[in-house]
Amino acid sequence: MVTNNHIRGNPYEQGCPTRRILDRIGDKWTVLIVGALEEDTLRFSELRRRIEGISQKMLTQTLRGLEEDGLVTRTVTAEVPVRVEYRLTDAGQSLRVPLKALEDWSIDHLGQVLDAQTAHQSKDA
Repeated sequence: MVTNNHIRGNPYEQGCPTRRILDRIGDKWTVLIVGALEEDTLRFSELRRRIEGISQKMLTQTLRGLEEDGLVTRTVTAEVPVRVEYRLTDAGQSLRVPLKALEDWSIDHLGQVLDAQTAHQSKDA
């Protein structure tokens, strides 16, 4: 089996695959899904309830992309109804620290950002 573990990318170069990875991990739904799966294995319906406002289509697309990128595993159990569960892989778990930092930053700076937006809108009015 050929692995690419030692390839080093440069996201500042056009066409570098790291840009697609940054698109994936910088997406708000990815941040929220990884956060929701931090300590739990969750079913699709549990994820959808936990992440208010995400559509079924967007949750499905994001989970498929995370699975494709090796960040989430999907386990199907043959029951009636079929039981499908999602959990973070080791790579997905390693994203928790940087994504939690972004989540915390958004909470800590919410007031400042809202003030700046209000000031900017007032200036344009």
